[in-house]
Amino acid sequence: MVVVAAVVVPTAVVLSAGAGGGHPVVSSRASISSEVPCCSEIVTAAAAGLRFASAGDRYVVSSPPGESLVFSASAADRSVRRVLPVGVALETGLQVKTILAARAVSMVFPEIEHIGGVRADYLKWHPNGLAIDVMIPNYDTDEGKALGNEIVAFAHANADRFGLDHVIWRQAIWSRRGAPHMMGNYGSDDANHYTHVHIATDGGGYPTGRETYLR
Repeated sequence: MVVVAAVVVPTAVVLSAGAGGGHPVVSSRASISSEVPCCSEIVTAAAAGLRFASAGDRYVVSSPPGESLVFSASAADRSVRRVLPVGVALETGLQVKTILAARAVSMVFPEIEHIGGVRADYLKWHPNGLAIDVMIPNYDTDEGKALGNEIVAFAHANADRFGLDHVIWRQAIWSRRGAPHMMGNYGSDDANHYTHVHIATDGGGYPTGRETYLR
């Protein structure tokens, strides 16, 4: 049996760019549920190469101007190691790390009702089971934007477990470790990734049916 484990970075993932100097500002978001499932392994700052804004468990990545990315995990549930059930994504054709990402997103963000997976495309990510599209309900509202931002931060917090390659949201693309840059205009909200968060992984191979996905 192959065990595939997800890790949720502890306490808070926060990203905010002010209108002044553009430096990230750490804050917290009280509306995140304290019941967020957590980890089979805690990644330390040294082990993961994460940049911390201050002492404690705060993971900071770069955001586009005017955007804020936040994800908070419950300290009470960090040591829990349980099986991730199948989520809302159709897993046919997805590789194991992509499945892990899809199940983790479904578990942590129950408001997500649809996650796209394998489809025809001229790039390799979707046809080869390397990417999912997390569809954001009411994406053009403040609530929808905040939800998408949280999912981007969640993906970065779990970059090592998901084998993260890149994330795209609201016309911005983040590499695994790099700062985001804005993409060109492809003519629609869907093509510009305003309707969904695109999460791409390095795959990890196709499942054999003997995998166990852990949170």
